[in-house]
Amino acid sequence: MAYMTGRVIVITGAMAAGKSTVAELLAERLPRSAHIRGDVFRRMVIGGRAEMTPEPSDEAVRQLSLRYDLAAATADNYAAADFDAIVQDVIIGRDLAPFVERINTRPRHLVVLSPSVTALQWREEQRAKAGYVHFSPGALDRVLQDETAKIGYWLDSSAQTPDETVTDILTNLDKAEV
Repeated sequence: MAYMTGRVIVITGAMAAGKSTVAELLAERLPRSAHIRGDVFRRMVIGGRAEMTPEPSDEAVRQLSLRYDLAAATADNYAAADFDAIVQDVIIGRDLAPFVERINTRPRHLVVLSPSVTALQWREEQRAKAGYVHFSPGALDRVLQDETAKIGYWLDSSAQTPDETVTDILTNLDKAEV
């Protein structure tokens, strides 16, 4: 069977779940790929940026929706050009299912990295950047576990290296199709 490109693979989870590292390694293992970092679209807003907080403003929600629209459209465009588009962002809670529906490309895949809260806390401590400013690892994990649609391939990567996580994803990509 010939190798298929032009897929969209979404990698999501809480902050410090390993999304950036895993998405980059996954992209490196695929012959034609693009790594779409959703946070890039947030950082493009210079004047008037509204940050997400536990009680977000209407403007913060509007900017988050724009960010998701741009990430999905960018993924569709790369996939149409015969690249595997790996989208990586924090897309949890009630936002996950609608985000997946924004992606027109088929096949599309969703991987939810779901390490333990202890692993999230440890990984956050190891990072150079501080992701948990407005939220705690426990609070985001509760949203992930209690409010997020159980679609795609959920992976507890707590005890895995990033390379092991990528191998797991590639092995189980059929389970991630949405």
